[in-house]
Amino acid sequence: MMMNGQKAAPEARVAAAAESGEATGNTHVAGTGKRVVGLRDEVLQVSLRLLSLAASVIAMSFMVTARQNGVASIYGFRLSIHSKWSYSYAFEYVVGVSAAAAAHSLLQLLLNGSRLLRKAPLISSRRQAWLIFAVDQIFAYAMMSAGSAAAGVTNLNHTGIKHTVLPNFCKALHSFCDHVAVSITFTFFGCLLLTASALQDIIWLSKS
Repeated sequence: MMMNGQKAAPEARVAAAAESGEATGNTHVAGTGKRVVGLRDEVLQVSLRLLSLAASVIAMSFMVTARQNGVASIYGFRLSIHSKWSYSYAFEYVVGVSAAAAAHSLLQLLLNGSRLLRKAPLISSRRQAWLIFAVDQIFAYAMMSAGSAAAGVTNLNHTGIKHTVLPNFCKALHSFCDHVAVSITFTFFGCLLLTASALQDIIWLSKS
């Protein structure tokens, strides 16, 4: 009986530890399919992916719909002008990067959502965590770069060029400039969301 009692005690302790880990969602067993971070953190990660997807789609949508015809006055002459997002490499850059970021966020959202529904850990290994962290960082920097390039062009449209006859085109093309401004805003917002996702990856790595 003493031998059976001695064997039962460790088993009881292991069972208690497992129950405690399931209750808190914070087990720390590598390679066993157990969660390393809390369920709340995983839900937050899925939410960040959803917001990142939305921000990228909005940034892309407002940019590709940025087009307008107008009339500008130069030295008293009224000239018809037409502007479209595809006339600028910087705006095309925003569309391309936003589309790629949206595809990345959608893929991660689908994978994370399916794992969350199956009550499986979102990240199963350190290698996967490092890979996702690297991709999140790449897209975050790309979104920042695209937003900065587009902001420089749209600022030029607002102010014109000093010592030249080029006017403030946004007076005549206010709808075009408004679409571009919204797109740039969501581009930077998407960058912040991807950065937050990368920070979540770091939290996972620190706990694994």
